[in-house]
Amino acid sequence: MTEEIKFLMDSTDESMLKALKFLEKQLLNIRAGKASPGMLGGVTVDYYGTPTPLSQVANINTPDGRTLSVQPWEKSLIPEIEKGILKANLGFNPMNNGDNIIISIPPLTEERRRELVKVAKSEAEDAKISIRNDRKIANSEAKELDISEDLLKIVETDIQKLTDKYIQRVDDILAVKEKEIMTV
Repeated sequence: MTEEIKFLMDSTDESMLKALKFLEKQLLNIRAGKASPGMLGGVTVDYYGTPTPLSQVANINTPDGRTLSVQPWEKSLIPEIEKGILKANLGFNPMNNGDNIIISIPPLTEERRRELVKVAKSEAEDAKISIRNDRKIANSEAKELDISEDLLKIVETDIQKLTDKYIQRVDDILAVKEKEIMTV
């Protein structure tokens, strides 16, 4: 195998892995009933006029499976953190006790669980599309290489095997998340 082909396969593998990692990150934002600091990952706070991720101005803990505790590093930020949580439209109702913010995670209804599964499936489909696009790019780059027809067929087969492997991993990750969401 030439260096060009090895480089092509490695870069394609890397691109597909990035799509998989992005999917995992997106699925962390979909809550499955259990409290997790990742649920507040998209929350930004107005920190002296600058939108700042919540995790950079406070500690986020889960004292139990149904509660999130947000402890700001500066008590003056409590009202801004409350605004940020409400503005993120996560369906949470933050409660301020003077020192920190407590968020009770309401149990999910069956209908809401089904909606979340649809969102997870949509994220998985986006990842598959990205992987297939990486395949398309790799195949067109392979055709531009100065190699024989037989070697080109082998490279295209290897690219397809890589694509199938990543599509299967997306399906596996989705199945785990689906089970997590639907478990009461």
